[in-house]
Amino acid sequence: MPESSGDRKPAPGKLGPGVKRRRASHGRTRVNPGRRIAFDVLIGVDDDDAYANLLLPPRLSRAGLSTADAGLATELTYGTLRGRGLYDAIIAHAAGRPVSKLDTPARNALRLGAHQLLDMNTAAHAAVNEAVGLMRATKHMKAAGFVNAVMRRISERTRIEWLDLVTRGASDDEQIGLTYAHPAWIVTALRRSLTAHGRDAGELTALLAADNVPARVCLTALPGLADREAIAADCGKPTALSPLGVELSSGDPYALPEVQAGQARVQDEGSQLVVLGLTAAPAPDGPVLDLCAGPGGKTAILAADAAATGTPVVACDVSAHRAELVRDSVRAIDADVTVLNTDGRSLTDEHLGRYTRVLADVPCTGLGALRRRPEARWRRKPEDVEALQPIQRELLTRAIELTAPGGVVAYTTCSPHHGETIDIVTEVLTASGTDVEVLDAPAILADVTGQEAAQFASAPIGTGQAVQLWPHVHGTDGMFLALLRRTG
Repeated sequence: MPESSGDRKPAPGKLGPGVKRRRASHGRTRVNPGRRIAFDVLIGVDDDDAYANLLLPPRLSRAGLSTADAGLATELTYGTLRGRGLYDAIIAHAAGRPVSKLDTPARNALRLGAHQLLDMNTAAHAAVNEAVGLMRATKHMKAAGFVNAVMRRISERTRIEWLDLVTRGASDDEQIGLTYAHPAWIVTALRRSLTAHGRDAGELTALLAADNVPARVCLTALPGLADREAIAADCGKPTALSPLGVELSSGDPYALPEVQAGQARVQDEGSQLVVLGLTAAPAPDGPVLDLCAGPGGKTAILAADAAATGTPVVACDVSAHRAELVRDSVRAIDADVTVLNTDGRSLTDEHLGRYTRVLADVPCTGLGALRRRPEARWRRKPEDVEALQPIQRELLTRAIELTAPGGVVAYTTCSPHHGETIDIVTEVLTASGTDVEVLDAPAILADVTGQEAAQFASAPIGTGQAVQLWPHVHGTDGMFLALLRRTG
């Protein structure tokens, strides 16, 4: 991009406002341990397509950091990942080249530094020195001078000034995306999905802002195994919607004895609700199927519910690792659970028409869970929706075939994208040769939660209606639920 005279790089020896010259140190470079952990996690996310929520906790546990340093590592990691789109645009302008042309260590040191400067109000000299220190501490000495120069240039402007600069000439959705840390295509898709689900497109910025707020830590107190009220009294409060949920106030949920014993699980309230919608729907007695069960949180609720009546549960997952996680999830439950390491679409004909409740929690883009995996927004592409749709259609079609007459299928996703939710259900119903009716899922969920049905409602599908949960409305992940009864 051509630079105007007002955008020239600082002359040699000239520092940005608030950045003081500091004498070079030839001793061992020391970096705050929280920053170093965040830097290492960002490298893993960038180089290995790993997820920060899987990389960060074990590193924090091993490091034995103070509460302050652990909090710093967490904020630096997730804050930097959320704001990556804006930070990359700023870094590209300040460096005079796209971030894709930078080495991974320099790119992520600059992202961390930009987050500290622009969103954490870290003193400029401290942010610059820490970014340079990361290069030296990791033996990337040649990049240290480059990182120093770019960081100083970033320090010359405030976040608002940079936002104004990098959004010049951008489309409306590009501007909104840079402001609210989402790719423009997701901004466009979520606007369309809000209206497709019967909501006002004016809610868009509230939804995007909610995606940038860390998700609450919630537990499921498995029925018959854990005392929800006792857990809530000890470490949190009951959730507002799920009758099984506890919202933790602080602390490590995995250190709780109930979680360690498998009697309670860390699980978003929205994930709890879609399973409870299925268990509450009127259906004949009979076996239960979880078609895409890994990692097992929803299976555990189904198994705990079935244990009281001795109802058998079958759970499938195509991944051997995820199938093992499902087995782990139900070990503490005295229920008849069979876990199959298989693609649910490949179940043999002996399973046809056998199950009275079938959960089809299908693979999706995860656009409803961006609060939990902020890096996912930058990985996903528009074509991912199209790539997943055939799998989603096939799984829902197979779920209906596996359901007994009078039985109920729950089609769920952790994405509100209309192309993965109401469009899939409508297409399958149109193509299906089986008699199927759409139930009033909002009314069923209203009975579960004690709330008004209208707050859960998506657009009508046939004679029934689906549920769409929203982060900015319900404080949950963006879960979708359609309940379908096989009538013939």
